[in-house]
This record gives sequence, structure tokens and C-alpha cells, in this order.
Amino acid sequence: MSDKASLMRTAAAPAEPALQHEIAGLLVHSLNLEVAAGDIDPDAPLYGAGLGLDSIDILEVALLLSKHYGIQLRADSPDNQQIFRSLRQLAEYIAAH
Repeated sequence: MSDKASLMRTAAAPAEPALQHEIAGLLVHSLNLEVAAGDIDPDAPLYGAGLGLDSIDILEVALLLSKHYGIQLRADSPDNQQIFRSLRQLAEYIAAH
């Protein structure tokens, strides 16, 4: 890995937990979840058994994130399962786009 790539990765790493917390706050507020943003495990599944979101919740989250961060999330994207796998995956996707 080049020094520049290493530096970029190191510089981006501290922002990721902050971004995760920000997204968690948006999820809690917009979906009226009965959990504190800080209590959401960044590696727990968002859909189903983890955070308990259903397909309608995921659509709402996609719309919210599209408006808030200016990213395009398409319902027919084959990457959606990976993007919405966890809070950490979602934050990584947003940070990359």
C-alpha cells in the first residue's frame, strides 16, 4: 500500500464512527425507534433480527439518506443487501459516495 493510500485510510477512519453515530441518530429519529442511537451495534443487521427494520423502513431510510447526503440509492440495486447489511456498511457506503 502506498504512503498516500495509508494516510488517506488513516485520515478517514476517525470520521467513520462519527458518521455511524450521525446515521444512527437519523434512523432513530426518522423511524421513531425505541433505542438510543449510541446503543445501536454498528455490526448488527439493520434488516430483520438485528435492528428489526422491515422493507418499508429500508425504503424510508434510503429516501432519508438520499435527501440528507445527496447519494442515490436505487431499489433495484444488486448492492442493497450489502449496503444495508449493518450500520457500519451503510456508513462505509455513504463515506465512499
